[in-house]
Amino acid sequence: MPDSRYFALFELGFRPFFLAAGIFAVVSMLLWMLMYQFSVSLPVGGSLSPVTWHAHEMIYGYAMAVIAGFLLTAVSNWTGIRTWHGAPLVTLLACWVVARLAWILPLANSLPLAATADLLFMCGLMVGVSLPVIRVRQWKQLGILSKLGLMAIANGLFYAGALGFLKPGIRWGLYAGLYLVLALIFVMARRVLPFFIERGVGEDFIPRNRSWLDMASLMLFLVWATLDVFTQQPMLVAWLSLGLMALHAVRLFDWHTPGIWTRPLLWSLYLAYGFLAFGFLLKALSIWLGLSPYLPLHAFAVGGIGLMTVGMMSRVALGHTGRNVFEPPRIVAPLFAAVVLAMLARVVLPLVDNGHYTLWIGISQIAWMAGFAIFSVVYIPLLMRPRIDGRPG
Repeated sequence: MPDSRYFALFELGFRPFFLAAGIFAVVSMLLWMLMYQFSVSLPVGGSLSPVTWHAHEMIYGYAMAVIAGFLLTAVSNWTGIRTWHGAPLVTLLACWVVARLAWILPLANSLPLAATADLLFMCGLMVGVSLPVIRVRQWKQLGILSKLGLMAIANGLFYAGALGFLKPGIRWGLYAGLYLVLALIFVMARRVLPFFIERGVGEDFIPRNRSWLDMASLMLFLVWATLDVFTQQPMLVAWLSLGLMALHAVRLFDWHTPGIWTRPLLWSLYLAYGFLAFGFLLKALSIWLGLSPYLPLHAFAVGGIGLMTVGMMSRVALGHTGRNVFEPPRIVAPLFAAVVLAMLARVVLPLVDNGHYTLWIGISQIAWMAGFAIFSVVYIPLLMRPRIDGRPG
């Protein structure tokens, strides 16, 4: 391994996986744009459609890379035990990379190779974050670990469908994967966002947290996701969506203070949470009014997951390289604005003018790539170099 005094990419999980996520967000969207906008034929997923590849790779490629980097780093903080680094971390990243390449290279048996590498990556990630938790008996983290296990099962369902073993497997795997990512985001946002707001606004403000709201939103989401993925109960799903929107709107109210809007590392996370609540509203309206189901899906995926993850990566990378999270690079504001534009173009503009749907998607794709290109250019040097304070990690 290179000397960690000069090269620290494999010292802690956030480093290689945030780097990989940033680059992959740009490259995968560029490939999707070539296929969607310009009808370029690319060998993605064997006999599977480009839409299926795009959906799978945004969930199990991009989002899982961010989750891996975040959890490998967070578990180290929670338990006081150093998570995988060096060769084990390189091996875990290699599994993720092989899975991504197997999807897009003209290889024989590309899907079985992708499935093998992808599931090895997810199982390896579970082991990597579970061992420290088990060692210190920090059982309160079992909820997060169980969601990782369910993500691996959901990806297995997808590949079972893609390989012809389970007819509804592709749909089950994609929607279950998306909703499990949302579940992880809700759990982590509840843990850290009030803390970030309280420390970061420079005001005498304490965000309010309600135990009944925590329980109600969790239980309602579980019922909602299960019904939407595995049953045909659209009207019930619509009413549950409206209920979830209302619950998360209350949480947004409880966490709001004007100082948020002067801090990009706060307003990006807060606005992303708002887009998730908006997604539930659109889900209900898509059922009641016959709107495109892709609108709520992309409110969740682009506005919610996209903005939340790039905001978290930007903050975590600063804090865990020894830099001041209250003084981020000025360019993070345009970075987040580009992802917001991607969401508005993909979800809001089609609501206003559906006649230029393809144009709006193109603008969204360009804005997404611009945002993550900025992130990559700014943060890759930070991720590769040692902490500026000389501490390990």
